[in-house]
Amino acid sequence: MAGPVLLTGATGFVGGALLERLLADGLEVRALVRSEEAAAAVAGRGARPVLGDVLDLPSLVEAMRGCELVYHAAGVNAMCVRDPGPMDRVNIEGSGNVVRAAVATGVRRLVHTSSAATIGEAPGTVGREDSPHRGWYLSRYERSKHLAERRVLDWSARLGLDTVCVNPSSVQGPGRVRGSARLLLDLVNGRLPVLVDTHVSIVDALDCAEGHVLAAERGRGGERYLLNGFTITTREAVALLRRLTGEPRRVRFAPRWTARAVGEAMEVAGRLTRREFPLCREAVRTLLHGHRYDGSRAERELGLRYTPMEETVRRALAWYAERGLAPPLREGRA
Repeated sequence: MAGPVLLTGATGFVGGALLERLLADGLEVRALVRSEEAAAAVAGRGARPVLGDVLDLPSLVEAMRGCELVYHAAGVNAMCVRDPGPMDRVNIEGSGNVVRAAVATGVRRLVHTSSAATIGEAPGTVGREDSPHRGWYLSRYERSKHLAERRVLDWSARLGLDTVCVNPSSVQGPGRVRGSARLLLDLVNGRLPVLVDTHVSIVDALDCAEGHVLAAERGRGGERYLLNGFTITTREAVALLRRLTGEPRRVRFAPRWTARAVGEAMEVAGRLTRREFPLCREAVRTLLHGHRYDGSRAERELGLRYTPMEETVRRALAWYAERGLAPPLREGRA
């Protein structure tokens, strides 16, 4: 598609990887930003910053003028927050505003960054694009992303906007130090001596960015594409980290009821102290449910090729080690 491309969420981890991918293709990228600091950051990477906010419809309309393609990667990913209202507004209302602005400005295609969590697969099953939703939510974050996706697809169909959804699992790679990456860092640094056995699904950040680009080029309008490179159990993850770094040396696997008890206790403590703790009931529910996703549709229909699991983990660990955040990789393993 001709003309500039608009990207929301360019200062986030997923949006940042996508920004690099788009710039590498030589595209003119407008990056929606909310502050002068963010504007300087994206300008330094080669994009044109445009001040605005997904909650401010007029600013979105102005940012999209002249664009045929929009990537909407902005969103809030949080657990255990005392007030989920701001997350709901950005994820749900903000995504609806993106659709409305795209229609108003004649955008030809919207690529919406959803989440694998919206699949809502039943416990013990593998999530696929056509999996029936279980009918309840593990977390407020999952609810917000599911409602956002439904709004985007429903409004797009009603208003005649060509929209494709991409649904990444846990996105990992160099540069990520928060969220689920914090668990990886704590584990490899020996700060998580107790774990529960569960499944984790991961997609390499580079593959996630590539999946967005391929979805724009080849995706079917009104459809969604899971992006998932591999699924691993926590026991397998510990074994892989030990082989690559020698850490963690000792880990004990606790029964699942222990995690539930800790989550409930921290949630009560958070209410009493008016503080936010890293663990609560919804975080434990998500952890114990685990996630197994099938990302093969993106391979078949979009032509996406996933990075091998060990390569993804090694790249992330090497980046951490270079910055003193994790132990170095063993010789011959880098």
